[in-house]
Amino acid sequence: MAGIERIDFLPESDTSIMCKTRIARGAMNLVITGANGFIGKALTHRLLGEAAVAGGLGAAGCLTLLDLGFEGPELARVRRLPGSIADPTLVARAFDAPVDVLFHLASIPGGMAEQNYELSRQVNLDATTNLLEAARAQALATAKPVTVVFASSIAVLGAPLPALVDDTTPLHPRLTYGAQKLIGEILLDDFSRRGWLDSRSIRLPGIVARPPQRTGQMSAFLSDIIQELAAGRSYACPVAAESTTWLMSVHRVVDNILHAARMSSAGLARRAWTLPALRTSMTQLVAAIAEVYGNDVLGRVTYGSNPALEANFGRYPPLKTPAAQAAGFANDGDLATLVRRALLPIQ
Repeated sequence: MAGIERIDFLPESDTSIMCKTRIARGAMNLVITGANGFIGKALTHRLLGEAAVAGGLGAAGCLTLLDLGFEGPELARVRRLPGSIADPTLVARAFDAPVDVLFHLASIPGGMAEQNYELSRQVNLDATTNLLEAARAQALATAKPVTVVFASSIAVLGAPLPALVDDTTPLHPRLTYGAQKLIGEILLDDFSRRGWLDSRSIRLPGIVARPPQRTGQMSAFLSDIIQELAAGRSYACPVAAESTTWLMSVHRVVDNILHAARMSSAGLARRAWTLPALRTSMTQLVAAIAEVYGNDVLGRVTYGSNPALEANFGRYPPLKTPAAQAAGFANDGDLATLVRRALLPIQ
């Protein structure tokens, strides 16, 4: 991102002062919720790296990160705000200087949302509403609408899916997580209609390869199969070999998130897109892993049959996303490329 010449270590108070000073001079203020998560870390690294200089988001005055906690030292022009986004005080701190772009990635994911409705409502619904109200207050006070990129999910589509999913497929979520993401999409669209913000919701497919630490994703096996087989270990896949799913590498999803932030709002016919993921069976995915890591992979995998996992993550039909592709969103190209990218370091 233009304006980040180098990274220096500073105390938190000095970081906040520097951020506010640069923002006051007209530099951009970017906010990421869920910044210490899998995708949030990848997005933060990209924004701080040379690859973001040509990204078109302008000169960065400050990168404000929100999450429950962070590792490592403080960085210049990076303001960390630890705590829950369900805390109105934390949200107010994030908006204590005008925000240009809000990347809203934080959520309680599928499995955890099913087990703990109260927590998922607090984070996925109440906190999202509080963020949007903070953006609305900024627009009313300054006539400066925030660009909001919202990480929605293919869970809004529901299950079972029709024989083909395309841009006209009705949205019938069958998990609490999907229902809450759909409510978020609707709120964002309505706030944009009223001129209070400029939203872009992108429905994420399975993102690989997530680290081994579990944070409630029911789809973790889609990352595990790549990591375990690539590392030379055997893997017992919990779903049948013919199970099909939609996948995207974390590197490609960051590309799409940044593209959403850069898009011109002029003439946008829609505010939500299902990303053009790659469709694969488990057999095809294992073959791609073998193409990259050697044919011995084929003898180190067995398949099971978990009805719950297959119902939610193993019966994905062909996917057509002409609206997303016309808008400039993209997939990984092919499965071997996805496998290679999935295990690349985040930098």
